[in-house]
Amino acid sequence: MKLNPKHWITLWREPWRKVFWTAFYAFRRENGEAKRRDITLNPDDVVFDIGGFEGNWAADIHARFGCEVHVFEPHPGFASKIKKRFSDNPKITVHDIALGSSDGTLALSDAGDASSAVSGVEGSIVGHVVDVATFMGSFKSDVALAKINIEGGEYDLIPALANAGMLERFKTFQIQFHLYTQDNIADRDAIRADLAKAHTCDWVYPFVWEQWSLMR
Repeated sequence: MKLNPKHWITLWREPWRKVFWTAFYAFRRENGEAKRRDITLNPDDVVFDIGGFEGNWAADIHARFGCEVHVFEPHPGFASKIKKRFSDNPKITVHDIALGSSDGTLALSDAGDASSAVSGVEGSIVGHVVDVATFMGSFKSDVALAKINIEGGEYDLIPALANAGMLERFKTFQIQFHLYTQDNIADRDAIRADLAKAHTCDWVYPFVWEQWSLMR
């Protein structure tokens, strides 16, 4: 594992971050992106892109499989752009909200694909949050694949799904957990324990990407 001097200093001060760097280099070495793409969907499947940013992942999934994609992006600027991008495609719906444990608002940093409400960056942009239990209660379809990359919001969203008994409505999860504090290690372990009740872990690179599929 080769780290630049800045990262070595960070690891010396915060050795608990090693789990991320070990996984990060393994993900690159083992072509983890190919594992993320090694999935089969049907045109009538429903996919959630939770943390849409510019919509590239949603566009790729729809282009490959023709499935229905729902993109969730609370950043008003990003949401507006991807709504325009997919305005002529009735199978891609953009929701300018975040999904979470309760209705509310969040102050977002404006840091491109790392825009976050929990990373410790001062927020200057307001996004809206919708209670995921309420949303899924009115959403009639089950979800074939949910990609979750929401810069720490996963520690609120996934437990909310578990508490509502709705994890089994998702056939496959691809999750990027984020390591901001040492406590996130225990947070992730608790979520994985909830996921393991009905899903199995297909592959994992801790705090980079991991995939869970519903057991049959």
